[in-house]
Amino acid sequence: MPKYASFLGLGIAGNFALHLDQAGEAEDFKDIITEDEAAPKGMFPFYLPNSNPFAKEILSIYPLSSNTIKLPLDDVNVQAEPEVGLICNFEYENDKLSKIIPTHFGAYNDCSIRVAGAKKISDKKNWGESSKGISDTLFEIDKFENGGIMDNFSIASFLIRDGEVHPYGEDVELNGYSYFYDKLTSWILNQINTQKDFGPLEELSKYILASRNPTQAIISIGATRYTPYGESTFLNSNDEIIIVVYNHKTSSLDEVVSSIKNSSFDNLKMSVLSQKVI
Repeated sequence: MPKYASFLGLGIAGNFALHLDQAGEAEDFKDIITEDEAAPKGMFPFYLPNSNPFAKEILSIYPLSSNTIKLPLDDVNVQAEPEVGLICNFEYENDKLSKIIPTHFGAYNDCSIRVAGAKKISDKKNWGESSKGISDTLFEIDKFENGGIMDNFSIASFLIRDGEVHPYGEDVELNGYSYFYDKLTSWILNQINTQKDFGPLEELSKYILASRNPTQAIISIGATRYTPYGESTFLNSNDEIIIVVYNHKTSSLDEVVSSIKNSSFDNLKMSVLSQKVI
């Protein structure tokens, strides 16, 4: 049984400045009104455990892999999305989500199809097995607030093509997310309980209830900005995408790049997701 088969899988759109513009998706959210300009645009499901009569059947297929991305059979552009994934515990009261407790974090790939005119965000997020990725190495969260372990971490990503290592996503500190810590979990809680089926968004509370209120979830908290190379480069077979969430207090970006070139990573300092594209 896959490791996270019983977990709910959700993602956040628009939690890092300018990413939606780079991904060509800003137009999709033009009618979504947020409480402030920096707020994320919404959430989407990428995996729903148990059979779910209200959701697309594809969302019940387990999409996560720690070593492979399988390109869709259709001839479409696919881009990696470097993100932080949170493992969370969910608590409910009267079938309504009441509390979110992040317990672990690590490197995550919200790999996405780039196609115009998709009705829902989720249409571009799960096309079957090995269409997403999460690192086997996750770090325990001591406290999801300022002063906690996540203050010390950054995320960077790279694409290896024809033996060359290319920076794919910007090297940024995790506290560069627009919404983070309590502001983020409060927003997620409200969004799950109130988000309606509108535009590219779906009614998440209905899906969660039909999935029998999962008590654990993976939440990808938003893709970071691309480098110019990453913004203009789609995945091909035989590429390797590498996403690294690393402790910038103990490792430099140069050390991360050296680790990639040597294929030797310190799991005490880095959560690494390395996926071969097939």
